[in-house]
Amino acid sequence: MSATPEKIPLEEKPTQQGNQLYPSVGQDANNPLLQQGAASPYPSAPANAGPPAPPGYMAVPQNGMNPPIMMQPGMQMQPGMVMQPGMVMQPVLGQQQVTGWMPIPQGIPNCPPGLEYLTAVDQLLVHQQVELLEAFTGFETANKYEIKNTFGQKVYWAVEDTGCCNRMCCGTARAFDIKVLDNFQNEVLHFRRDLRCQSCCFPCCLQKLEVSSPPGTVIGTVEQKWTLLRPEFNIKDQHGDTVLIIRGPCCQCSLCGDVKFLVLSKDGTEVGKVTKQWTGFVQEHFTDADNFGINFPMDLDVRVKATMLGALFLIDYMYFESNDKKKINRRGLL
Repeated sequence: MSATPEKIPLEEKPTQQGNQLYPSVGQDANNPLLQQGAASPYPSAPANAGPPAPPGYMAVPQNGMNPPIMMQPGMQMQPGMVMQPGMVMQPVLGQQQVTGWMPIPQGIPNCPPGLEYLTAVDQLLVHQQVELLEAFTGFETANKYEIKNTFGQKVYWAVEDTGCCNRMCCGTARAFDIKVLDNFQNEVLHFRRDLRCQSCCFPCCLQKLEVSSPPGTVIGTVEQKWTLLRPEFNIKDQHGDTVLIIRGPCCQCSLCGDVKFLVLSKDGTEVGKVTKQWTGFVQEHFTDADNFGINFPMDLDVRVKATMLGALFLIDYMYFESNDKKKINRRGLL
């Protein structure tokens, strides 16, 4: 009778190390790529907010405690492709990009409702719609904007809420209310600007924009500083403390080029920028429909990100809206 073969014990599987880019529970989820103890020059998001997914990506839940797989919505697994936990599926060159609405990040604590989108982006593109009535007649209409991420997915929809007499009589200095809506037509942000003088000769009545989220709850303000040459704005939090500074160029006109407003921390370190993009000769000279881009750190507090977005709209109205010369040019072509 043959002896029973001795059982060979199974080797213990090595414990899988956590992904360094998307930390698991217990790791530093605030900013794992920064060295420990390094001071941030800007206000960051709360530490318990958790690591957001990359812009335009969503986390695919996995069994166990393995890090999630990050993949862009609409992307499909290719035959023979093996996905490891923690991997990020990057879009392939020439692949059709998703152009719908950006999926809302889930599980973001201590965040105003509707601002969860801002936790997953470090850049926004703002496109103002071209109004044919305004382009051919010079009649000032209410502005409308599309706010997208870098993948072309819609994040917000912004509309101006002003009266006809206000737009025609006050022009670029007009008071306005801008409502920022999400995919479900919920108002998640409200920008309010009062009627004030734009001239540097009146330092006691400078421009100011108030940012609310939800509407009625102020989370930040944008205040113009009195300067002679370069435009400058203070980004303040809900307590009235200056957290960032926006500094523009001496000349806000650029032929066939972009106009950049730098975003600086209080110690002068550049942490982002607001860029007015060149849109072509016809659109630049015969309409006031402008395109903007805004960059900010990924881990910046969402309330400060929303206030910076409000500063973008204030800059648009102050320096790049239609003026009398554009209206004359339009009528000259009719």
